[in-house]
Amino acid sequence: MSRRLPALLATALAAALALPVAAQDVLIRNATVHTATLSGTLQNADVLVRGGRIAQVGSNLAASGAPVVEAAGRPLTPALFGGINGLGIEEVSGEDSTSDGRLALGDGAKDMVVRPEFDVTLAYNPDSILRPVATAEGIGFTLLAAGATAGGSIIAGQGAPMRLDGSIDPAGPRLLFLQLGARGAELTGTSRAAQWMLLDQIIDEARGRIPVGSHVSLLTPAGRSALTRYLDGNGRVLVAVDRAADIRQLLRWAKRHNLRIAIAGGSEAWRVAGELAAANVPVFVDPLDNLPAGFDQLHASLENAARLHAAGVAVSFAQASDAAHNARKLRQLAGNAVANGMPWDAALAGLTRVPAETLGVDGVGTIAVGQRADLVLWSGDPLDVIHTAEQTWFDGRAIPMRSRQTELRDRYLREASPREQGGLPRAYSR
Repeated sequence: MSRRLPALLATALAAALALPVAAQDVLIRNATVHTATLSGTLQNADVLVRGGRIAQVGSNLAASGAPVVEAAGRPLTPALFGGINGLGIEEVSGEDSTSDGRLALGDGAKDMVVRPEFDVTLAYNPDSILRPVATAEGIGFTLLAAGATAGGSIIAGQGAPMRLDGSIDPAGPRLLFLQLGARGAELTGTSRAAQWMLLDQIIDEARGRIPVGSHVSLLTPAGRSALTRYLDGNGRVLVAVDRAADIRQLLRWAKRHNLRIAIAGGSEAWRVAGELAAANVPVFVDPLDNLPAGFDQLHASLENAARLHAAGVAVSFAQASDAAHNARKLRQLAGNAVANGMPWDAALAGLTRVPAETLGVDGVGTIAVGQRADLVLWSGDPLDVIHTAEQTWFDGRAIPMRSRQTELRDRYLREASPREQGGLPRAYSR
């Protein structure tokens, strides 16, 4: 890393890292604390952690035996959201044996198999090599997603938010994933109109209006039970959809069936921002989505996030491409939203408080008394990629800021001995 911490901060962090894993007390002193609450940003503030929870936020706090980290005015934020992805269920996207996020029990796109009971969290691997890549860059939680594919259906299955602290259990309630518009047309007879027909039929079946064992049945008993939980309001449905017209149909459909929804993608969501705000529907947008990749995105705009926020929509972020391997890049997307009109505090909230509240992850997303001490100390503005995470904490425990990427960096950057002195290429160790 080209930027060096001052000696005092480096010493304090080294001391914190040397503590046993059970140590959960720490005082972070003299930080620029971005609370992601109504308190806003606190200058020259201290954060005292006791037993893994934030005990005090203020000035000139007493450490009372807790290890002290001198922040020297650097930004302190809640640990960040890493987006909607397969981190922990997709190790190598091109190798099927390492990818568990899609269910394909049918024979191609014309053989639809509807299994809303499919739950990708059961395949989650907290030892994924991608997890430390994310946490070393300030990511604290993500949304583990089920994806639609040929041989499955537009109802992709269930996922859940996961804290990246190494635990195997979801950090919040499960969500049902649904794919609409052009994204799912190949799975519904090549017509988006058929999506609403099939969804209404599936709901009729879950509600008992189509008998079990009917020749038109699409659900298993477990599938009926799983879908009924969402129809009864016991969970949120996350819908991947882009076109404004499809979003309007979605809002009507969700209101008719009393469903709690959120939108992922939403390339044209700004065109229906008022309706989304009135329906209290959060949107996870990609702020770099400004060129139409298809006919559902003709009105994509770099100002999507800013316009949605201005209308009163709760805005968070997601990325479409290789999201599991690039979770750390979500803060760059938030920075681009700021560059295109979104207030800085709103963009930070979109990486912290908004996804935590939307996904039902208790205790994270803000810096406030009683919250989990999932925190990140930055070298500078966290929405500017020239700055880096200096230290990440989970429940007040400082984690090693190492990953396969830092190890590769250190392996190849070390000074090599001359060949005539028996030196080996830098890639080799003795």
